[in-house]
Amino acid sequence: MNWIPKFNSSNSLRVIFVIAIFILLFLSSVAYKHNRDLNETSKLVMHTYEINIQLERLMSAIKDAETGQRGYIITRNERFLSPYLFSRDKVNTSFIALKKLTADNPKQQKNLQRLYKLIIQRFVSFENCLKYSEPKSYDKRRLDNHMFGGRILMENIRFQVDEMNDIEKKFLQSRLKKYDQEISLGPVFSISLFLAALSFILLAYRQISKDIERLKVFNRKLLISSGLMAESEKIGKFSTWQWDLETNKIDYSDNQFRMLGCEPGDFVPVKETFLEFVHPDDKEMIAKSMDDIIENETLPFVYYKIIRPDHKIRYIKSTGKLLVDRNGSKVLLGINFDITDEHLLNIQLKERNSELEKSNKELASFNHVASHDLQEPLRKIQTFISRVSDADKALMSDSGKDYVSKIEVSAKRMRVLIDDLLMFSRTNTTKKEFIKSDLNELFENAKVELTVIIDEKKAIITNTKLPKLHVIPYQIEQLFINLIGNSLKYSKPNVTPEIAIECSKIHSAEYPELLDQAIKKFYKITFTDNGMGFDPQFKETIFVLFQRLHSKTDYPGTGIGLAICKKIVDNHKGYIIADSTLDQGSVFTLFLPE
Repeated sequence: MNWIPKFNSSNSLRVIFVIAIFILLFLSSVAYKHNRDLNETSKLVMHTYEINIQLERLMSAIKDAETGQRGYIITRNERFLSPYLFSRDKVNTSFIALKKLTADNPKQQKNLQRLYKLIIQRFVSFENCLKYSEPKSYDKRRLDNHMFGGRILMENIRFQVDEMNDIEKKFLQSRLKKYDQEISLGPVFSISLFLAALSFILLAYRQISKDIERLKVFNRKLLISSGLMAESEKIGKFSTWQWDLETNKIDYSDNQFRMLGCEPGDFVPVKETFLEFVHPDDKEMIAKSMDDIIENETLPFVYYKIIRPDHKIRYIKSTGKLLVDRNGSKVLLGINFDITDEHLLNIQLKERNSELEKSNKELASFNHVASHDLQEPLRKIQTFISRVSDADKALMSDSGKDYVSKIEVSAKRMRVLIDDLLMFSRTNTTKKEFIKSDLNELFENAKVELTVIIDEKKAIITNTKLPKLHVIPYQIEQLFINLIGNSLKYSKPNVTPEIAIECSKIHSAEYPELLDQAIKKFYKITFTDNGMGFDPQFKETIFVLFQRLHSKTDYPGTGIGLAICKKIVDNHKGYIIADSTLDQGSVFTLFLPE
């Protein structure tokens, strides 16, 4: 039903959950990468520290060797030689460790090789110092030279170690900076993503809560809708049924049982049970249509009669449509309509149509009589009267002359009346062929037709441009003739008739009580004159056949002209209205569809 909104938030929930899961997965991957990068950065920092430590150990071993050498030379105590003797192993151990640690750095490898050469030279210097400090081989000059050269070598070693430390310090600074960035930005980024994911999850939870409430409302509305549907079936005199073609199971709505004259659930809906209600005249046809449903899986409109348990006959119309669900199950959904009232009404309409055809034949006969049989004696009367010469009239008495004059006037009125009746009849009986026509040309033709009376009364007729419409040309021309002629006929004595015709395009919504709203646009054409006008209470009755507002002695006419106008406008699915005030002129308004 239209008033139940569509429940379609599942897609949005899926999107929200997918986004949340994607964020969580992305957060997990970012966290994993962050931890891995952090671990790598930590390793690099530790790597730098280890190089620094090994360099310090290397320097410490060389210093120990130097201290032990000096102590031995001064004291000649061999206990001082222990650091010197162990320093070689310490230096080799540190050098091996440094070689491994700097394997990925060619520059440090070169520095390490230079340092190694200096260390070897320093240890050679140590040995020469010890050699020339021995009493047996003591040589003060050479000892002093080697002691001085050893000091220079020590400075070079220290310089080389400092250079390697400086390089590692630069590496350490960049690695610590990167480490700090990862330490500071990683958690912020992770928390931001986590909060975003949490926001989406909360949004989904909020949407689910709303959907649950909406589902409760929909369920209540569905219960109401089911009740309304049941009541609608009663009011609309129809019922529904479902036929599962897979299981051959049939389900009836409650009103289907009622249409068959039973209470809901009185019997099990099966093919054989239903056929028991079908009228014998239609039973074979319905049985065949039911077999065709199973075979062809279609149900066109079927009309048949049923007999209720109370022996009342009802007329039924049935149709159906095949539905296939997602599982491929085929269900035939059908609707039955109780058309008994419509059937009886159609019978009445046929009878009335038959009577109408008889009336139309009688009207055609009347038209034939009016156009032939009535006109023949009228022509003879007018012919004989025209043969009465002035000499004959001179011999008549005054009363005889008066009688002849009245006969002549009555014959002329009879002629006009017959002509108007024939014209009114033709607006109903002639073929209505609509042609796109320029209303300006039809309007000019109407003025030409009325040239004599227009010139006689010196009438002033003005008009705006009229549209091109699909019309019956001769009828619209007659419409213009009648409306202009009516204004000229009822013009004020001694006053120049002024007739203004104006046209504008309007929307039907502007006149909701008058115009057919199914047709959106109309052309509004007004005929305004300065004539005698009429009492506004007669603005609807003047369009009735033979309706006259003035005595036939005051103004000639038959009272058919405006009725013809009304009939012509009706033929064009338009409208005509009149409005007036006595002695202030009249306004006739046409509404013709675009």
